[in-house]
Amino acid sequence: MPKYKVIPYEHHLVEKAKQLRRTMTKAESCLWRKIKNKQLLNVDFDRQRPINKYIVDFYCKELYLAIEIDGKSHDFEESKAYDDYRQKELEELGVHFLRFTDNEVLKNIEGVFMAIENWVMENRDIN
Repeated sequence: MPKYKVIPYEHHLVEKAKQLRRTMTKAESCLWRKIKNKQLLNVDFDRQRPINKYIVDFYCKELYLAIEIDGKSHDFEESKAYDDYRQKELEELGVHFLRFTDNEVLKNIEGVFMAIENWVMENRDIN
């Protein structure tokens, strides 16, 4: 039995998540290389993970942590409003969020990695 609560997802999202894994952005690929295979404090992340009725870029089910990488498409007011709504809905299910821009990841991957690492160290025992 898992030591964490499993958040269900809509099964039709599985194929979309597989497609997104095959077409990750440069920033997503860059971060994935740093966090896959438990490289960050032995924490397991999934990429393009269905949760509820959404897909998040990266997710750690042990910590209920979603990491989102926002590209230029997130700069529009409609996208920001949708992101805020989506995040709020997932936060109500206990999911925590860290958000970074494409630029932050591509220009300062070590800083992004350290920010995630710090969050994990500070929050590892909250769930």
